[in-house]
Amino acid sequence: MVLLEESLIAALFHLLPRWVLDGIGSVAAVCTTASFVPQLLHVWQRKSARDISLAMFLLFNFGLACWLIYGIGIGSVPMIAANGITLLLALAILALKLRYDRRSS
Repeated sequence: MVLLEESLIAALFHLLPRWVLDGIGSVAAVCTTASFVPQLLHVWQRKSARDISLAMFLLFNFGLACWLIYGIGIGSVPMIAANGITLLLALAILALKLRYDRRSS
């Protein structure tokens, strides 16, 4: 039953024009990438990242690096751009966290 449902969903997506799917993917990439800008500004303005989990951000940055490598491997420009920019923003937040945590201790 699950396989039937999955194949029906996949069939429905194949009915959509490629430009529609690319548009949805582009909107998703912009939203998920841009979502890090307010956090970066917040950390920078407050000069504190105490509430940010170091383990989570280390793991997240590693995951982004893997997605970036994957995007390069399959030659997907949107995946490369979205994950490359997000990785830069997340690394900036991580760097500020390490800097501000060191100052407060």
